[in-house]
Amino acid sequence: MIRHCALIWDEKLVFSRYVEECGVACEHITPHMIATPFYRGRFNTLIVPTGFANPAFSGLLPALKAAAPRIRRFVGQGGRLLVFGAATDRGDAYDWLPVRLRYHHQYGPNILTIDKASPWVSLVEGYDTSCIECDGYFTEFEGSVIASAGGNPVLIRAPFGEGEILATTIHEYPSRPFLAAFCAAPEETLF
Repeated sequence: MIRHCALIWDEKLVFSRYVEECGVACEHITPHMIATPFYRGRFNTLIVPTGFANPAFSGLLPALKAAAPRIRRFVGQGGRLLVFGAATDRGDAYDWLPVRLRYHHQYGPNILTIDKASPWVSLVEGYDTSCIECDGYFTEFEGSVIASAGGNPVLIRAPFGEGEILATTIHEYPSRPFLAAFCAAPEETLF
């Protein structure tokens, strides 16, 4: 089993070190790299951290929009995508995804209701789900709800082609068991 992800952000994050401590090789990809048509990478998972659409935190959104066809192809061919909260109420924050997703930014502690049948509920393994930080919720989406807060979806799964997309507004690092499982596949997918 291969465990390899690409973490997309303007500069290297401490989060990449955490991912590597989970037994996952973590490649840092900048907005310039992802938007460049000649960049080719091979990995199992793309991770887009919280705040990607807020210009106060990142310049990533235009690059994600430019790379939308490649992201669609990556997921469609079996790759996985983990995307966090946009940290802004921009209506077009998730338009680069191959599935419909809309988000409302609202930061605060929440009580989670969880669908324990999903293996991806392990994202919050070890956390106190009666008081967990979220930076908003999804107002429109395709897929199924894995976790909600106050009746609002905060973790959804959207299958697409041979791959899948997990979108979450949970404002915590994913658990170690989750990252080890979600970033694992028998072979890598070309981006």
